Amino acid sequence: MKPTKKATLVFLIKKSGFETKEICLAMKKRGFGANRWNGVGGKVEVGETIEQSAIREAEEEISVIIKDFYKVAELTFYFSENPDWNKTVYVYLAESWEGEPIESEEMCPQWYQVDQIPYNDMWPDHIFWLPKVIQGSQLKASFTLGVDDIILDQNIKVVDKL
Repeated sequence: MKPTKKATLVFLIKKSGFETKEICLAMKKRGFGANRWNGVGGKVEVGETIEQSAIREAEEEISVIIKDFYKVAELTFYFSENPDWNKTVYVYLAESWEGEPIESEEMCPQWYQVDQIPYNDMWPDHIFWLPKVIQGSQLKASFTLGVDDIILDQNIKVVDKL
């Protein structure tokens, strides 16, 4: 059974030719996921599309208006200790945007070279899927997390189309 909650996650990227060189991560300052680096995003509000949510969240959290963005993953998360947190997250990469990422009350953005991504300071699932999408794959994946966000189960499939 799929969770009914939907959320978005957007990573700004800078490329050289076809290769991603830099990624913008943001330190979550409060709430769910606090003290972890991640993309920007959040829950899809009633009456908005997933894409509208991605645009809204990027603007609210780091003051950029994403323009050229595309879906790279659909990730389903199950939390064995708190099923209310279960959700499907739609992940996007953005190659163009208006404005520069700036800190908000919720997020503090920072650019990283892709070979210096701080996976130890992110959700534990990121190390399994983020490198794949940075390299150009599209994914459907599910993760079950237990106490202290230990990954109990994972299933990652590279797909041709989302």
